This record gives sequence, C-alpha cells and structure tokens, in this order.
Amino acid sequence: MVIPFVYESRSTLILLTQIFIFAIFAMSYDILLGFTGIVSFGHAMFFGIGAYTTGILLQRTEPTMGLFLLSIVVGIVISAVVSYIVGLMTLRLKSHFYAMLTLAFASLFQVASEKWRTLTFGNDGFTFRIPEVLIDRTTFYLICLVLMIIIYCVLQRFTHSPMGSVLLAIRENEQRAESLGYKVLHYKIMASIISGVTACLAGSLYTTSLRFVNTSVFTMDTTLDALLMTIIGGVGTLLGPVIGAGLIEIAHHWLSGLAEKYPIFERWIIFFGIIYILAVMFFPKGIVGSIQGWKAEKRVKRGANVKQEKKIAG
Repeated sequence: MVIPFVYESRSTLILLTQIFIFAIFAMSYDILLGFTGIVSFGHAMFFGIGAYTTGILLQRTEPTMGLFLLSIVVGIVISAVVSYIVGLMTLRLKSHFYAMLTLAFASLFQVASEKWRTLTFGNDGFTFRIPEVLIDRTTFYLICLVLMIIIYCVLQRFTHSPMGSVLLAIRENEQRAESLGYKVLHYKIMASIISGVTACLAGSLYTTSLRFVNTSVFTMDTTLDALLMTIIGGVGTLLGPVIGAGLIEIAHHWLSGLAEKYPIFERWIIFFGIIYILAVMFFPKGIVGSIQGWKAEKRVKRGANVKQEKKIAG
C-alpha cells in the first residue's frame, strides 16, 4: 500500500506513527495547561496506565483485535477513576503544591510497577504479541493518524463548548469564576478526567507500537516530553501540541542519527537543549501562539490605518 508523501521506508513510518501518538499525548496535556491553567508533573501516570493495561492483557492471553480494543476500554475506565480520585484529593491545592503532589502519585505508580514483579516484571519490563491486523506498520500508521485527527476534532469541539469557555475563565481568573457561581473544583476534575483518558489512549498506542513496556512510561521524562511539546507548539491551541510533537520527534530522530555517524554529536542531548532554548527565545508563545499573535497585531494595525484614513477623508 502506498501512502501519500511517505516513502516506502520502515523507519519513516515508525517516526510518523510516534509523532501521531505523542501528538495525542501532548494534546491531552494542553487541556490541563493551556485551557485550565493546571501544571501537572505527574501526567505520565495516565500514559503508563494505558501502556501497562494494554501490555498486560495482550501478554497474558491470545492477542486479538477484540482484546486490544477491550484493553483500551479497561485502561480508559481505570484512568477515569484514578483521575477523578486524584483530582478530588489534589485539585483544591494551588500551583506548585498540586504539581508536586501529582508527581508523587506518578512516582507511586512507578514504584508499584517496579515492585509488583509477578504482574509487571519490574524494571526489565516485558514484550508481548499484538493482533495480526496491527503487525503491518502501514495499517497501524493509518490507525494512529485517524485517531489523532478524531481526538483533535473532539477536543476542539470540547474547548469551544460552554464548558471549555468556563475552563478558560478559570485559567484567567479562578477567583472571579468562583464568584460568578461556577463550581471550579467540578470543572477542574472534568478537565482532569478528559485529559487523563486521552493520555491513556496515547499510552496504549505507544506500547503497542513498541510491543514492549517497562517502568519508563511512568517517569518524569515522559511528562516533560508532553510539557515541552505543548510549550514549543503553543499553549492553549491544540494544533500547537501536534506541531510540537512533530518537531521534537523529528529533531530527536535526526540528532540521534547524526550521533551514530559523527562523534561530535555523541552528546546530542546538548544540541537538543539548544533547540529548545532557541524555540522559546524566538517563539515565546509557542509556534502557533506566536503566529496567531502576529496575525492579530497585523489586523489591529490594519484596522487602525483604516480608521485613520476615514478620519482624514472625513
């Protein structure tokens, strides 16, 4: 099967599939950070729940497409329950207190996955088989692409709904939103559940693409990936995290490839950091956010010029 704009390269298919998966993960984080103003350091918790749920179910039984879909549903239910409980316990806290407590919960899940060796095989992790339908990289690529588009459209509709408007009000001024009669905690928990469920789906797809899972899915690095993708792409835009995921995954792939050929790039993570710094310097609102800002400034200037011309003509 020929895919438009994609050469028949296995590595290219894998890279694009990873971009789609992390775009879903980054969009889930943007619901918290960009639309509700919540900074979480434990978002990997939901990503890991999805990864381990799918991995365990497929590893313990005969892998079929029905079981794969069931594993996603089970992971989503677990993530929804966990995000509700964690949200109820932590979302009353403000700023860095909440962020640190979510990190503690993610660490708790990581420790549990390390110690419960009979189920998770500890730090070593485990491999598993996937349904025959998903073995073909092209099929899995298309599934991830379609899911990314669907998630984007659903979240776009959600953020433009009345509830999305309330979340934006909470982000801008939580006290004022509360004084207007909105149950701020209720809305925050709903945002947390939607974000957690979406991250869980990304985790299930991620572990399916690797056919392997270990405790790294619960680490702080996983959350930081989503955070940086969101910031570089543009906070509160949804399209921004998609672009951020693409740029970071491509940069990661390119620099790690150079490291294999040229010794100077062995410390490629340093160059990776320089890319982050340059992106923040030249696009302080993220790529999409900065472009939207520039367009808004042009519209304002154009409007001011039109008013001036009318004044002179009058």
